[in-house]
Formats: sequence, C-alpha cells, structure tokens
Amino acid sequence: MKIFSVLLITFILSGCAGFWPFGEKDSFIKVDGTHFVRGGHPYYFAGTNMWYAGYLGSPGRTGDRPRLLRELDSLHALGLDNIRIMAGSETSERNHVVIPSITVSPGVVDDTLLQGLDFALAEMAKRKMKAVLYLTNYREWSGGMSQYLSWADSIKSFDPEVEGWGTFMDFSARFYKNERANEMYREYVKSIITRENSVNGRFYSEDPAIMSWQLANEPRPGRENKEGIANLPYFYRWIEQAGAYIKSLDTNHLVSTGNEGMAGCLQNEENFLRAHSSGVIDYVTIHVWPFNWKWYDPKEFESTLPVAIANSKEYIAKHIDLARRLHKPMVMEEFGLGRDNGGYSPAAPVTARDRYYSAVLQMVYDSAKSGTPVAGSNFWGWGGEGKAANPDFIWKEGDPFTGDPPQEPQGINSIFNSDSTTIAVITSFAKQMKRLGNIDTLNVPPRSIDAFHHSSP
Repeated sequence: MKIFSVLLITFILSGCAGFWPFGEKDSFIKVDGTHFVRGGHPYYFAGTNMWYAGYLGSPGRTGDRPRLLRELDSLHALGLDNIRIMAGSETSERNHVVIPSITVSPGVVDDTLLQGLDFALAEMAKRKMKAVLYLTNYREWSGGMSQYLSWADSIKSFDPEVEGWGTFMDFSARFYKNERANEMYREYVKSIITRENSVNGRFYSEDPAIMSWQLANEPRPGRENKEGIANLPYFYRWIEQAGAYIKSLDTNHLVSTGNEGMAGCLQNEENFLRAHSSGVIDYVTIHVWPFNWKWYDPKEFESTLPVAIANSKEYIAKHIDLARRLHKPMVMEEFGLGRDNGGYSPAAPVTARDRYYSAVLQMVYDSAKSGTPVAGSNFWGWGGEGKAANPDFIWKEGDPFTGDPPQEPQGINSIFNSDSTTIAVITSFAKQMKRLGNIDTLNVPPRSIDAFHHSSP
C-alpha cells in the first residue's frame, strides 16, 4: 500500500502535464494540417446550432433546466455532439431582439445567464459533447457589434427594420475601426475566457467541453459596395488582433472567425483567403442559406430545389478548395431550409428540406471520407421541444426558445423533435461521421473537387 501511494504521488507530481482533473488533456480538439484531431485520432462530427442553450440553463427568468437536460439527451442520442452556442449578447432597444441580454451595459452582466452557460457546459461535459462559443454578433438580433458602437459613441443604434438592412450593415461594420467599442468587446471576451464555471469549478480556458472560441457570428466587412471594400483592411486587422488576444488568454482552444465564407467577404475569394490566412485562425467556416441568397423559393420548391442543391454544392466545393489552399480544416457550421410552401407550423411538411439535407450532408460526408478538409457540420437549428407561442409566429419576451432567433418567424428553420423524417436524415449522417472518427483518415489522398462539383443532386 505504501509503495502504491508513493507511485501515485510520483505520478501526480512528475506527470502533472499529462494529468487533468476533469479528463484527459488530449480531449481538447486540435488541428493537424487540414484535419481536426482529438487524442491523436481524427475528429469528425455532426452537430447543430442551439444558440439559446445558456438561456435555458439559467437559474433566472429564461431558464428551463429540465428542458435543457432533455434536449442534450436527445441530441446526444442522435449522435449530434457538437453544439454552437451564443456566449455573448448585448442589451438593445431595437425591435425583435433577444431579451434579456448577457451584457446589460458596458462592464455590467446578467450573471444568471452566465450561470446558465456554466450549467450547459457542465452538462455537455458529462455527455462528452463539444461547444463552439461565439462571442458577439454582426447581426442585430442579440445586440452585437452595433450595440458596442452605440455604447462607445453614445448614439442610438440603427435598426434594420427601420433604417433598412443596407444602412445597418454599413453601421455595424464601423465596429472594426472603433477602438473604444473593441475595448468593450475585449473586456467581455476576457471575462468569459477567464471565467470559472460556477457548477463544476473548471475555468473556461481549461475546459475540454469547449472546442472553439468564435470571434463573432457572421462578421462581415460590410455590404458589397465601396464602403465594404474600404473596410477590408480594418476587417483583416480586427480578425488578427481579436484572434491573437484570445490566444493570449487561452492556449488550449481553437479560434475561428464565424464567417459565412465568400458570402461574408464581399463575394470575393481573395478577401476570404486574406481574412483566414492568419495563424491565429485555426479553421475556416461557411454558412449556406439558399432562401436568403435567392436560390430557393419555398412556394415553388419543386422547381427551385434543384437550383438550391446545385448552388449549395458549388459553394461547398469552392470553399473546400479554398480551405485546402489555406491548409486548414473546414466546417459547414450553418445551413437550413424552410418548410414546404413557406409554412412555420411543426405540422407543415418538410419534403424539400429532407431532400436538401440529404444532398448536402451526403456531400459533406463524401468529402470528409475522401480526405478533404471538411470536418463536420452544424445545421441551423435545433428547436427540439420549443414551439411558437403566438398565431403570428413572432417571438415575444418570455416565449419558449426555438432554433430561430427572435427577428425571424419561429419555425422557419427549426428542426423540432417531431420532425421525424428530417431527424432520420441527420441521424444517418451522424453515424457516418462518427465511423470516420474511428478509422485513420488523416493520410487519405484527397479526391478531386470536380467529383463533388459534378455529383448529382
């Protein structure tokens, strides 16, 4: 017994670099060339967006911890073990924004919401799930960059529902060159990354349940005009500086931009390459939105669905090539499609959605299996048990959360737990991706991009 105790003490003292009180340190996701690895093995995943997970975990007014536990259990059972979550929201006076917000005013937070994020991460850790946490938003629905600008310059923030989306985009993009707004952003980033989880005592910077810090949700240099082009140097500088700042606080976790791809870089591949070339950005992300990008009309889904599938495949294939040129992994971290004929009710059919999901997820799997930089996907978004509370499907404070943010009809892109046919497609994909993680795919010669580009829908 004495010898055993000595050996145990020796192991702890001499091997503390390999000893991790909450699991093996190598369970952090790392990058090996164009692939993710966990503990030296390939890491492939199927996942979802559930931006509101921390809100459900809160002990405050938004909380519903029993529901969160059921949702996590459901996702884990489906093989969806990677969840993209909002980790920063800012109070705004606009219409149709998340209420309440994490940051009430500069330097003042609603700690019940952060306790909710603590709870969500602690429960995800129990299930060996991974979280991607985005730290602010270019969009308006959670406050975001434009709210930091409002605080910095003591002005009212633009509301796209009032001033128009183009005006709002120009305003939000001012964030990149506003030093006071960025000071506020960095102050919040530091408070999150150095936070000690109130549930399990882990520091966020040391928590293997976190896969990646994301600079923002869908950061863009602006819209496709001369102002957007003029913003590019500031956009690039912000990515470099914000990424380097996160790395200075946390050497365990990956950093990504949260960018949409070329759609978030003025539709220019050189802009995308430049934005993601920095060594502080570990992997690239893309978002694919056929309806928003005018590729698809749900009221004419039979005729427009083939176009949506073909264009989506072309977009994915293009970014596989760009990721290879950057020598970094790639994640399709947002994509979605509405219900047939533009319905929002869970009872509305999802014929087109199922066909779309089947096509794009098959391409993701085939690409990953063939050794390309594709590592996984997160559909938008998991609605689970959530349901719209109002006949007009518009979210109001106190309503249940779905996968759709509050500026959109509740049900437009959500996958509810009653969507059995879509869930069957997703589950099949998840099983395929999990199998890839059990075989050595790190040295598979990549297949030609042309094979994916010309594959049939």
